[in-house]
Amino acid sequence: MSAKIIDGKAISLDIKQEVKKQTEQLKQKGITPCLAVVLVGEDSASKVYVNNKKKACDFCGITSISYELPESTKESELLELIKKLNQDKSINGILVQLPLPKHINENHIILAISPQKDVDCFHPQNVGTLYTGGKCFLPCTPAGILELIQRSGYDITAKECVVIGRSNIVGKPVAMLLLRENGTVTICHSKTKNLHDICKRADIIVVATGKRNTLTRDMVKQGAIIIDVGMNRNEEGKLCGDVDFENVKEVARAITPVPGGVGPMTIAMLMKNCLTAAELQSYC
Repeated sequence: MSAKIIDGKAISLDIKQEVKKQTEQLKQKGITPCLAVVLVGEDSASKVYVNNKKKACDFCGITSISYELPESTKESELLELIKKLNQDKSINGILVQLPLPKHINENHIILAISPQKDVDCFHPQNVGTLYTGGKCFLPCTPAGILELIQRSGYDITAKECVVIGRSNIVGKPVAMLLLRENGTVTICHSKTKNLHDICKRADIIVVATGKRNTLTRDMVKQGAIIIDVGMNRNEEGKLCGDVDFENVKEVARAITPVPGGVGPMTIAMLMKNCLTAAELQSYC
């Protein structure tokens, strides 16, 4: 029997509708959530992402303010803009679209954003709070992965979870979130030995390597849940993930497609973080 396809578009829509309803309730108290999105340069993929974020804000009733800066923008100019946004009480969330031009140090920019407005959860203070089990914004893609699993009716408690990839954006934080939900977690990477054997015992596998066919059918046990975070192109130029989807779906219990799996969840969770930021700041 072929795997259940986990529909990220449908689940993300459910979340955005929940955020929309909660935003309307917040507006009745005189609070309108606001997200500032900063784009530096002409990167075409970044422009698409920023446009999708604007559309999601419109759907959820969140005010979106866009700052589109030229490639030549100096780091000092960007830092000055962030300082201004930090001080503006009408703005609840700040998102600087990555990657930035090479002459701008991304770490300097991430550190400059107020942790209270860091809706991407990149600031070290928020990352540290996540790792020590405190309450903070959850990183959007990892949080979206958990929602995909749980809203599809699968429990993480006591499950053997394998994360392939150790990036700061997906691999490490999703491992922490799975651990927080009482999963038994193994993190694998390019230096891992016996990747096949480690994956073969897993109940849940999250693949985030950026390499096609990282996970193949022979690595997956019958009934495993597969979350594919990859975004690649095949020989025909079509979008595909890190998983050999057509073959793996024949043995998996459930699997996310690419596109239409994890991708839509990232923006939905960003909207949720913006709402949370507005709620928290209203108490300050």
